[in-house]
Amino acid sequence: MVSIAAWIIGFAICYFFVDHIYGFLMEPLASSFAEGQERRFIYTSLPETFLTYMKLAAFAGFFLAFPVMAAQVYGFVAPGLYASERKAFLPYLVVAPVLFFLGAALAYYYVFPLAWKFFISFESGGSALPMPIQLEAKVSDYLALVMQVLIAFGLCFQLPVVLTLLGHVGIVDAEGLAKKRKIAILVIVSVAAVLTPPDVISQIALSIPLYLLYEISILSCRM
Repeated sequence: MVSIAAWIIGFAICYFFVDHIYGFLMEPLASSFAEGQERRFIYTSLPETFLTYMKLAAFAGFFLAFPVMAAQVYGFVAPGLYASERKAFLPYLVVAPVLFFLGAALAYYYVFPLAWKFFISFESGGSALPMPIQLEAKVSDYLALVMQVLIAFGLCFQLPVVLTLLGHVGIVDAEGLAKKRKIAILVIVSVAAVLTPPDVISQIALSIPLYLLYEISILSCRM
């Protein structure tokens, strides 16, 4: 109930600033167009923009309320742990959101500008076609794509947390992870291909950090 209350409060705060939040998410696309070009977003049903803003406020409100939710999870689990286990578990609650935001920041500041320019490059002025091809993105479609990529990058950056926890309880070990590097690379590339937009830039941008995080996980398990 405390977590739900925190999420509702976060939702209300974020809905008040939803124009600013959407403008922040829109900035990488706006910057990808040539200077002086006037572009626009469209919506094709009356409630589309309102529902999109509601989804965005809920999405941003969850992030705002996450520290409270994490504290509630720890408060629920902690009484069942030994003192040494509490000390071992607590750092993960701090590291997990930090890694999530690092993954989302990588997507926003590096992947979005490159991917959006790649997609915009398929616009045609009509020189070789009977009619020009021009991007007029829908409000809801753009938010759905942005949320998909941000969540994908954030969750994938949890790899060291998950593997270190599994190593802590004895399910995996550093030697086993080191021997399975080839399989890990295949899985990482496959996951990146599924979770990112269908362009090579986004897939490579997720695959390389994921592999580095896998190597960090091996070191963390060994420690």
